Amino acid sequence: MPPLSNSIPKTKLVRVPLELNQQTVAKALAEALADVNAANTFAELKTLKSSLVGESSQLAQLNALIRDLPAEQKAEAGKLVGQARAELNQVFAKREAELEALALEQQLQSESVDLTASPKVLRQGARHPLSLLMDQISDVFVGMGWEIADGPELENEWFNFDALNFHPDHPARAMQDTFFVAPVENHLLLRTHTSPVQVRSMLERDLPLYVLCPGRVFRTDELDATHTPVFHQVEGLAVDKGLTMADLKGTLEHFARVMFGPEAKIRLRPSFFPFTEPSAELDVWHPGAKGGPRWVEWGGCGMVNPNVLLAAGIDPEIYSGFAFGMGIERTLMFRNGVRDMHDMVEADVRFSQQFGSVI
Repeated sequence: MPPLSNSIPKTKLVRVPLELNQQTVAKALAEALADVNAANTFAELKTLKSSLVGESSQLAQLNALIRDLPAEQKAEAGKLVGQARAELNQVFAKREAELEALALEQQLQSESVDLTASPKVLRQGARHPLSLLMDQISDVFVGMGWEIADGPELENEWFNFDALNFHPDHPARAMQDTFFVAPVENHLLLRTHTSPVQVRSMLERDLPLYVLCPGRVFRTDELDATHTPVFHQVEGLAVDKGLTMADLKGTLEHFARVMFGPEAKIRLRPSFFPFTEPSAELDVWHPGAKGGPRWVEWGGCGMVNPNVLLAAGIDPEIYSGFAFGMGIERTLMFRNGVRDMHDMVEADVRFSQQFGSVI
């Protein structure tokens, strides 16, 4: 093929070869192929794509010269440059596919999982056994048609003591037993039992009244194996016409059997509480107790004192009521064989795990 004449304007000489011929096309193709084969990664080849096969490539610039050639030379020059560009595109596409497959393989290898390796065990979180037990107790009474009542932990002295028939000189009011909030003249304290919720329920709800009051309470006890200054109680109150100790005993017997099994039973021993009359200590026969079946002191109960009904504006000549209460921690201790109160308050996840990971 005779050399093609160069009729490129001088303004374009700085960007394109001086001549469009077989030698310049072959040289441009060889350099481009060398760059394609020298690329070692898919990302590297991708960055070279524009300079090798794009409009800024050397072959593309040679192809642009064809428009300035004489008409009789354009077909031959177009064929020459077109074959070179086609060969380059074919090699580029093949190399691109090879490097892309290699990159994908390397990615899969880096993300592979060794199925023979020991798994990483992630500990599942769980609710505290005390929270679970309070929910279980609440479910028992909701199933009997009772309502769940709640109240403030920072309580007024009237609700915590006066309305419950505690005399002003009652020892439970002393600073040794109760956390009073300064200044003491404001008569605010951290509630020592959930009984104030019962008083609030009698004042706020319509009769007849059947409420269960679970919650956290506070007393100035030292933390040891069987005591803690912050603990949980559940108390129940029923106010209706014609209620007797028989109704109280039947309710507690059903409660005990759900908690401790069908063989559980209760007994009531005479006692004294300011807010109930008559009053009784509640014992439960725990058939599954560690060390063998035995009687365990569970809580206190009795018929609501008429003075408590009067404080809430309820006529004791028309209505009567019964109340009971027990500690959640104590229930958990002899129900599940927990021997030390420290286990419940030290936030050791191993303590909760033995009860199962229940969310």
